[in-house]
Amino acid sequence: MRILKGILKWFLLIVFALFLIGLGYYFAVTNHAQLSAEKLTLQASNVSIYDNENERIITAASGLTKQTVFYNDLPKHTIRAFIDTEDKRFFSHRGFDFCRIAKSAYNNARSRSFKQGASTISQQLIKNTHLSLEKTLKRKLIEWKLTRKLEKIYTKEEILEKYLNVIYFGHNCFGIRSAAAFYFGNIPEKLTVGQSAILAGLVKSPNNYSPFKNAANCAHRKQSVLRAMLRNGSIDEETYRNALNEPLPTSPQYDQAANGYAKHVFEELTTISAANGFIVGGNIEIFTYLDSETQNILSNLAKTHTQSDINVCVLDANSRGFKACVSSVGEIRRSPGSLLKPLLVYAPAVEENILSPATPILDEKIDYGGYAPENFDKQFHGYVSAREALSKSFNVPAVKILESVGVQRAVSYLEKLRLPVPKEDYSLALALGGLKNGFSLRALVDAYSVFPNEGEYVPCGFIKEIKIDGHSVYQKPQCKTRVFSKETSYLTTNMLQSAATNGTAKKLRPLPFDIAAKTGTVGSANGNTDAYALSYTTNDIVGVWLGNADNSIVSYTGGGLPCQYLYQINQALHERYQNKNQTIPAFSPPEGVVNVSIDKILYQNEHTLAIADEIAPAGYKFNEIFRKTNVPTFIANHFSSPSITMPTIRFKNDNVQITFDELSPDFYEYVIERDDGQKKRVVYVGKRLDAYTDDSVEKNKRYVYTVTPKYKNHTGTSVILPAISTTQTDKKILDNHWWIN
Repeated sequence: MRILKGILKWFLLIVFALFLIGLGYYFAVTNHAQLSAEKLTLQASNVSIYDNENERIITAASGLTKQTVFYNDLPKHTIRAFIDTEDKRFFSHRGFDFCRIAKSAYNNARSRSFKQGASTISQQLIKNTHLSLEKTLKRKLIEWKLTRKLEKIYTKEEILEKYLNVIYFGHNCFGIRSAAAFYFGNIPEKLTVGQSAILAGLVKSPNNYSPFKNAANCAHRKQSVLRAMLRNGSIDEETYRNALNEPLPTSPQYDQAANGYAKHVFEELTTISAANGFIVGGNIEIFTYLDSETQNILSNLAKTHTQSDINVCVLDANSRGFKACVSSVGEIRRSPGSLLKPLLVYAPAVEENILSPATPILDEKIDYGGYAPENFDKQFHGYVSAREALSKSFNVPAVKILESVGVQRAVSYLEKLRLPVPKEDYSLALALGGLKNGFSLRALVDAYSVFPNEGEYVPCGFIKEIKIDGHSVYQKPQCKTRVFSKETSYLTTNMLQSAATNGTAKKLRPLPFDIAAKTGTVGSANGNTDAYALSYTTNDIVGVWLGNADNSIVSYTGGGLPCQYLYQINQALHERYQNKNQTIPAFSPPEGVVNVSIDKILYQNEHTLAIADEIAPAGYKFNEIFRKTNVPTFIANHFSSPSITMPTIRFKNDNVQITFDELSPDFYEYVIERDDGQKKRVVYVGKRLDAYTDDSVEKNKRYVYTVTPKYKNHTGTSVILPAISTTQTDKKILDNHWWIN
């Protein structure tokens, strides 16, 4: 018994000692933690955005002190929506819901995870306004201390009021007043039950439950909130059904951010916070890639364009940060049209060694099981090179190439560029941008950044770094994904440079620096609905879209007004670089790309690729670039080893007539010799004739003619023609070639 008492005594002493140590640690780490009344109210200084020069450009919370909502002005169902969802025992606990903590711990232990949380509204208010984001014991102890102080100083109504006025609802909406205006065009005092349920559901994850981003998720979350309200007796069955049937908002009702760039910043902030697990609260500093002068250029351009909606953005090719962005329609998704061809068709085909810029492709009428693509000009152009097909945006060659690559294989490249394609869109029509939902212009500009970066892709964005209460909680990752080889990227870029000089984007030709470009036009028999122009240099990627949000007809194509705007923007960027004594470097070929002289004769006559003869004149060859591993292996020898197709010979009207094949080169000198068995003599030396006539033959003789092609001092292989006889009989000979022995 004494031993047991001794053990118990020591056990109690150890427990007491640990308690004192813990208590001492608690007081030590929380000693300087103070509850700040100022932090509990959203101030103009709470959220700041900085440009790429670290200049503060906008205060997201400007005027929000006027947007304060008072507890007593809110509908009861709005208050209950938040309490029933976030903290149903809010009015009965003293800051901590120990029942909920125990239940959460039990469920987490069973699932071997930490999916369930137990934070009360009071704790969330402290987290959002006072705490850094590191998940440490010290932070948790400070949270407990400040929550206790909060509960002592303020009433429950005051705590909930402050919570609703600072909480982040996504889309740059801080506080319930701005959220009500943005999502519903309403004021908090008049929120319906359904609207209140949507807002209460957003708090958990604004990015996942936004009606504008994930309507299905939003509807499901709304239903969960309404069920909680019904279960807790906050609403009756009829109110539940009516609220459930209220439609979701389909578009923002109030645009808080007049600055289009800031809208994108806050959209990205919501996504980043969800992905990185931190709360949007406290003093937030957001460092962006914004170039204010470029933003002004785009804004002024957008102001002058009144014929339709417009979306324009400029991406820094090196940092992969968006320098400027203006849109009259927000982040709209549309069919990309021919803008998809380089990403889905040509670059993958080059990467798979199916294609080079010189590859000849027959542009002809085709039909794939009822799918018969046509070119924009309603014509077919015969054999064209891949370079010409891309630069002039012919449709038939693009579809043919996609068939060779395979739709699934081609789509795998898009997926690496964060351009996912639903299975139901898998078809050859993808080559022409045939997608049900399409992509945003920003996503396409993002994807094109792979080309000036030698085939390496890094997701682009607006935010460089985020700090909360002075602590860096996010820095843009620079993890690179190899999508295309350096060689593929350069070959594709080089073809798109042709589009900017003599193709669909030829309006860019006067620009005095290397630029690659692609245009796209989407429409139907009724007219065009979307017009794109996109360009890139080693410094910038610029995208322009013109169209209408309601899909109504526009009067231009991608190579028209959008390309004109593209020229103006690039010219302005060039002038800015010059003012800073900077340049736009040229595109540099990698070591794996070589310039090859190609034989023009075989290319035009037989549509095959062959290396040109070393001594071929300039007019009979052309230069093209190839991947070293995909250079043609056959070498043409038209000039160093002259050769011809066998001419035909006949005896007619007492003359011998030799007719040359129509493909016999006219750059050869031809030597024709005649042998009568006794004497051999040259009867002709000169250029190719359609037909040579020998009128000096004698009757009743047998002749053998030899034709020898020559080029300068290179003598080719002689061709011996069939022997011919000048002997005739009196009877009528019906054979066609009686004169040939």
